[in-house]
Amino acid sequence: MRRLLTPVALIPILFLAACSGVDGEPASAPPAGSNDTAAAVETQAPPAAPLDLTGDWVQTNSNSESSYQAATISDGEIVINWVNDAESTSALYWAGTYVAPTEDVESYTWDSANDTTQTESALMASGDATKVFTFEGDVLTYELTALGVTMTVEMSRQ
Repeated sequence: MRRLLTPVALIPILFLAACSGVDGEPASAPPAGSNDTAAAVETQAPPAAPLDLTGDWVQTNSNSESSYQAATISDGEIVINWVNDAESTSALYWAGTYVAPTEDVESYTWDSANDTTQTESALMASGDATKVFTFEGDVLTYELTALGVTMTVEMSRQ
């Protein structure tokens, strides 16, 4: 009977040995120093930065390759110039406010107030008090009226 008890008595010991890890810890236990809570919680990405429209922009829908509008957006201001590469000239069209987005968005619209201290003496400048600018699909747009003709100017970032 002693021989029967010995193998039966060894079963629990063998079972425990098979289920233990390298250092005697159960195989399913996490390594020492790990944080089960952190592993269970999904990692959250930091909030995205607001849309940034600052930089240089150039008209993409001009009827001429050498005459177009170019804009610079920086420090709360948007300045747009008529550019004539053939004559190496430029003339102010718009100087106004730029209200930057506060969220990461794919489209954005703002009303720009004309800075008349810059535009009042510019012959080619817009006389509008405000101008609506829209950014959508990587394109900046606004309406331009000159000589009684109105068109939508499309610009891309350079």
